Amino acid sequence: MAYRPTVVNVDKAGSNDKDGLYEYVVHLEDGTMCRVFYNRYPEWKLTHISRLLKTPCPICRKDYICNCFEKFKGELDAQLRDGRIEQLLA
Repeated sequence: MAYRPTVVNVDKAGSNDKDGLYEYVVHLEDGTMCRVFYNRYPEWKLTHISRLLKTPCPICRKDYICNCFEKFKGELDAQLRDGRIEQLLA
């Protein structure tokens, strides 16, 4: 069975408006939380994603740092671009 991350909620964690850097905490459907970093200039680009170590990784089941969510950057970016980022800035 393939893992499919689904974004249910996004919280703004921090920002540097001058440089266009933004940090969000993404809550996924399975209870996993990830920290996502975006650069706004010249256009919105997801630069890094990391899992918050509150629960084991749903992909590899490690309870420590892993890079499994790097594989899902495109999928999570597409879900976040569906108007969620712009709503958080308003």
